[in-house]
Amino acid sequence: MLEKAGFALFFVSGNSKFKNVGGPMKLLTLNTHAWHEDEQERKISELAAFINERDFDLIALQEVNQRADSEVAEGESLLKYIETEVGTVIRSDNYALLLLQQLDAPYYWTWLSTHGAYKGRYDEGVAVLSKQRITDTVYGYISELRDYNNYKTRRLLAVKTFSDESQSKPVWACSAHCGWWHDEEEPFRPQWDNAEQLLKPLRNSGDPVFLLGDLNNVAQIRDEGYDYVLQKGWQDLHTMAKVKDEGSTILKAIGGWENNKEPRRIDYILCSQEIDTQKSEVVLDGKNGPVVSDHFGVAAEIQ
Repeated sequence: MLEKAGFALFFVSGNSKFKNVGGPMKLLTLNTHAWHEDEQERKISELAAFINERDFDLIALQEVNQRADSEVAEGESLLKYIETEVGTVIRSDNYALLLLQQLDAPYYWTWLSTHGAYKGRYDEGVAVLSKQRITDTVYGYISELRDYNNYKTRRLLAVKTFSDESQSKPVWACSAHCGWWHDEEEPFRPQWDNAEQLLKPLRNSGDPVFLLGDLNNVAQIRDEGYDYVLQKGWQDLHTMAKVKDEGSTILKAIGGWENNKEPRRIDYILCSQEIDTQKSEVVLDGKNGPVVSDHFGVAAEIQ
């Protein structure tokens, strides 16, 4: 199932502070665990300060929540928001919106609601933030489920943007939050097959497609989801990077991994083609940035 939003064109101001010409492109992915964290407002501010310091070009976020009954956001707060799905309601406490209000750079952004969470109290979704203008968006279901009230219903969001301010090199950036390999109701493999169909036209375009997100599949386990993704031709920026760390983004039991007792790498930055990757690192882990979620983030720099 392929759904496509309308075409939108916007222009970035010429403020040289936010130019990325000739330097590395910086990417970040994080499962935010939005509004389920203690001291959530403080952690949003800490994440904003980290993004401001590191100056990321593309950011993909998962578990981006808003309370289902909060007041609707409007006016200048949505100036650089791009509507992906017609009729989407952005509320005043949307995690991405509050984060953006504390960022120095003027990011373009979009948010796709995927399902209800915590007995309908929240709308949960995925978001992409880009310093460069977003010229197109694609989205669709990757789960077989279509029940908004079932947290296993999953959708994928992709945006078309550019690698730097010259806007001569288009790229696609996707935010994904997938199910588990052995899940009896919504296993990962058919979800990834659906994602492949959704992304096939983008991959065929020849432009790089970056897929960032929480795949809920462990890189350290063979013959499951991670290996299945690589078999489809995706390149892992962590393995391609000239400089990298161990890579694990969860260290203990968290939601969905209640029995976990060891480091696991389940959050990724992937690319549809081989790319010159200078660095891949775990961030927001208490050592390389503050802990702001039950997941650590992944950052990468590409040339």
